[in-house]
Amino acid sequence: MNPLAMMKLKPLFETFCQDHPKFLMFLGAVGGAVDKDSIIEMTLTNSQGQTMKTNIKINDNDLELFQELAKLLKK
Repeated sequence: MNPLAMMKLKPLFETFCQDHPKFLMFLGAVGGAVDKDSIIEMTLTNSQGQTMKTNIKINDNDLELFQELAKLLKK
């Protein structure tokens, strides 16, 4: 990933986290609870009432990412 793009994302992500603190708490809790074959489902309902939904089934490759995220969020 482009380092300049990462630098641009950092303040945006920090503002997002300030505006939505429960999201980070959720990620921290999920990181410790997720295991292989867990399913993460996301639903978006926009301002017009349209709904979009997707899910992912966690595989071995995903586990390390969630474990590292959980560690970072607990600091």
